[in-house]
Amino acid sequence: MGALAIALLVAAFTDIRRRQIDNWLNAAIALGAPLFWWATGLSMWPGVVFQLLLAFAAFAVLAGLFAIRAMGGGDVKLLTALALWMPAMLFVRMLTVMALAGGVLTIVLGMWHITRRQPGRLKIPYGVAIALAGLLTIWSADAAHWYDGRAQAAPGGAVHITYSGQGTVATMAHPTQPGPGGAQ
Repeated sequence: MGALAIALLVAAFTDIRRRQIDNWLNAAIALGAPLFWWATGLSMWPGVVFQLLLAFAAFAVLAGLFAIRAMGGGDVKLLTALALWMPAMLFVRMLTVMALAGGVLTIVLGMWHITRRQPGRLKIPYGVAIALAGLLTIWSADAAHWYDGRAQAAPGGAVHITYSGQGTVATMAHPTQPGPGGAQ
């Protein structure tokens, strides 16, 4: 997970600097997924097959966005590689955070672009939003147990979504209330 976090930071940095996410980085993230599957004990069926189908579906949808110029090619490849790492519900949660962060990023950079009176089309480094969403997902979820159904909800009501052989499972922790005598 540490290597994935570093790769996401590199993706954000290169997208800010050059408005490009390198193919070698996306390939490294994708090739790291089978090591993560092995380390977490993900079964070949249905686990690995489901992850491959999720990545294929993500690529198909995102390639459509690329075709209409709504998303860059590096962003499509990065998100497809991330789909190999996360159970479907976590991936959807990451996409939601990415969309919100991307919207804020677009507004801020759009205002900056207008105030500086720069001509031409504004290029948004969406890799920053993808990296932020990926890092928040890694940080907020118990990544070591994404696939085995043992994830524990964090204090304060955090939702953890895991994938097991029986399907996707969502658990919600409720803030503990002091019981009689102050026990929780």
